[in-house]
Amino acid sequence: MNTIHINESRLLNRMERMAEIGMVNGNGVHRLSLTKEDKEARDLLKTWMLEAGLDLDIDKIGNMYGRRKGETDDAPVAFGSHLDTVGFGGRFDGSLGVIAALEVMETLNDLNLVTNSPLCMVNFTNEEGARFAPDMMGSMVVTAEISIEKAWNATDLKKSDIILKEELERLGYLGNTDPASFRPAAFVELHIEQGPVLEKEQITIGVVESVQGICWTRFVITGEVNHAGTTPMELRKDAGYVVSQIATYCRQLAGEYPGLRTTAGLIELEPNLINVIAGNARIATDIRCPDKHILEKAETALEKFAYECTYGENCEIEISTLTQVDPVKFERRVVASVANSARSLGYTTKRMVSGAGHDAQLMAGVCPAAMIFIPSENGISHSVKEYSSPDDCVAGTNVLLHTVISLSGS
Repeated sequence: MNTIHINESRLLNRMERMAEIGMVNGNGVHRLSLTKEDKEARDLLKTWMLEAGLDLDIDKIGNMYGRRKGETDDAPVAFGSHLDTVGFGGRFDGSLGVIAALEVMETLNDLNLVTNSPLCMVNFTNEEGARFAPDMMGSMVVTAEISIEKAWNATDLKKSDIILKEELERLGYLGNTDPASFRPAAFVELHIEQGPVLEKEQITIGVVESVQGICWTRFVITGEVNHAGTTPMELRKDAGYVVSQIATYCRQLAGEYPGLRTTAGLIELEPNLINVIAGNARIATDIRCPDKHILEKAETALEKFAYECTYGENCEIEISTLTQVDPVKFERRVVASVANSARSLGYTTKRMVSGAGHDAQLMAGVCPAAMIFIPSENGISHSVKEYSSPDDCVAGTNVLLHTVISLSGS
């Protein structure tokens, strides 16, 4: 088993080709879910999957599955990630896991090796949530965290007249398969770390044991548009002031609860003019923690503060949860398989908690799951500066290959 390795040039060439779709600034990728760029990426992946002899299937949320037969008709060992990116993001986040999954299939084809269990690679829809909420939508529908109807009715975060189901139909990726029918024997996801730990400690493979919980909340504040110069401070209904207070308090929460990470990453004002009091404002917050109890306490505190601040400014507020994912601990057997595969190949390893959310986090609710991390240069991700070395991409894919072989009972 230790002599089996992937085809490095094929993996890296395909990663380069995929990065050309939606390329920005010479290195980054802007490929939002269900845009023309996402369709082009999906079409390319579909071509590669069919050339590899995989049985292609698309479900009702647009998840793409490529199946390879095994010696038995047991539930498959599954692996994959996503092709969509954040706005002006990187070429490794998500794409590595999908193309690596395809390379595993291709390597097994090259070796004429048939695994005991069937195998299934996956490209999940709208993992990033940069265009439609919630994020990790494809895996959320698979695991029944949200209904297919709710997902279908999701609207573009910036253009409310664009509906997700209509985009799936327009792009030709509204399939007929019930997402709930996907119940693999195990699921493994290869991903870049998106943090600085592995690079700092000069470790090649992160063995991910758990993922912290995530809550995205949207606050919509309605005040009153008025003149910046003539309206006394005590008579204002300043929606902009309210969102600034929410953003500040969101940051303060991180200092009050251990392990909490908070971000106010989306703020919009209307009419957004220098000499006009904002009459409408929106803010979306991102709160994460590996401890579910602390995460819930922080969410409650933020909402309570938002209501108090809004009413104090004589404004109105609507609060909605965009994403709610509990912390997850991965199954020991699959984690051990990742660790053993990495060590058998001579790679250094570190047990880790993922700070970012991933499809594997959802899949852990319906089957044993785990993740493989490789280093991110300078810990940068969700940026055009995102980078992982070819050697690390190859190492991660080799670990994925050996993990899949181990889990499939070969």
